[in-house]
Amino acid sequence: MLRFKVLVSVVPLMVAAILARIELVPGPRPCIPVGDESLEIASAPWHADLHVSFTDDPAAATVRVQVADSAEAADFAVVDDVDGSEADACAVTSATQFIAISSKISGSAPIIYLSHDGPADYRIFVKSKTFTAREAAALIVGARGEHPRLAAALL
Repeated sequence: MLRFKVLVSVVPLMVAAILARIELVPGPRPCIPVGDESLEIASAPWHADLHVSFTDDPAAATVRVQVADSAEAADFAVVDDVDGSEADACAVTSATQFIAISSKISGSAPIIYLSHDGPADYRIFVKSKTFTAREAAALIVGARGEHPRLAAALL
């Protein structure tokens, strides 16, 4: 009988935990417009065109991204609250490319080493309420690495 009571009390908690992970009304996802196209962080891994992962080992990385101290020192900068006129700049279209941040390292996907110092392939500056440094790094690596036409537009 005690097992049944434990089971009855645990099941609602499990259901609540599962429902907490589901986005009923998806909010805006971090994205960058590039010409007529855009890159956006995918809401689900199976929805992504490109997967990236992160490592703490610089030797295991295929791409090194440095977090810069200022926007002037960065290749890519994200700063919130600039001007509301670009609110629709990242509308999802058929040309939108989705990037997923994977927890597992894959041999075919870019592996990013994110640091505040040392040599870097790209430098980013992030001062945002909606972007994290990891999301900005994933977007810039996705734009410059896997999508040559987007990379050309960023330069």
